[in-house]
This record gives sequence, structure tokens and C-alpha cells, in this order.
Amino acid sequence: MTDGPEPINADALRALREELAELRAERDEAAATLRDGEPVGDEADAADELQRVSQVARLDRRIAEIEERVRAAGTAGAPPSDVVGVGSTVTVRFEDGGESTVHVGELADADDPALVTSDSPLGTALMGRRAGDTVTYRTPGGPMSATVVSLGS
Repeated sequence: MTDGPEPINADALRALREELAELRAERDEAAATLRDGEPVGDEADAADELQRVSQVARLDRRIAEIEERVRAAGTAGAPPSDVVGVGSTVTVRFEDGGESTVHVGELADADDPALVTSDSPLGTALMGRRAGDTVTYRTPGGPMSATVVSLGS
């Protein structure tokens, strides 16, 4: 891993900015339903109000996380070419001899079956590794290992 902010590719940065816009709109909508100092009716109204307050707080936390990541991405620079990082394309060889080329990203994408998120077990194990390194990671079936064959396309 790097000492500074993790690199992020343009697609992941764009996705984070889109999520940020959606979360801000959702937060504004939820916040608009809160009673500003008005008395709350019965217990059901109070419970509903508490749930909306919790939702706004959850959205505020996620918005702050994404804002910080977007700020940090501005200084991160391009992914390294010799070490696995966010944005890297990595060919790995698994224990059974099969090879696969994966893209390490921050956000899951159902449309990209080759994407491995950086916080997944395999993604976490690959971060900071170089060609020739062997990593071990957890799966539901038990520990697995893979060897980094190469970085790049």
C-alpha cells in the first residue's frame, strides 16, 4: 500500500461523485421531513421521527466518507505500475492452476465480473503486492492462495 491516499481510477472517482450527489439529494429529502422543534405527536410519530433522524445521521456519515475520499483522490495520482493498488489490473494464478485477470476497484460493479473490490478478501490480500508474490485470503470454503503473475493490461 502507499503512504498517502490510495490511487483511484477515473471511473471509480466518477462513481463516487455520482453516489455523493444521490446521497446529498436523499439526505435533503429526509431532512425536509424532520420537525424543526415542533412537538411530536404520539409514540408512533416519535418513533418515526427518531428513525428519520437516524437516517439523516447515517447519510451524513457516508457523505463525509465519500467527500474525504474524493478530496484525497485529487492528490493520489495514478495507480502504481509495479505494485497492486486501487485501479490496478492484475493477473493472478490460483491454487488449482487457473489464471484470471482482475481489476482492483473501490466500488462493486455487477456489470464487471472481473472487478475485485479493494476491501474484499482477495483485494485486501493483493494490495501492495508485486508480480511473483503469493497471497493468502479467506473464502467461505476456507483459506485460499493466489500468486500475482503480472500487473498491467
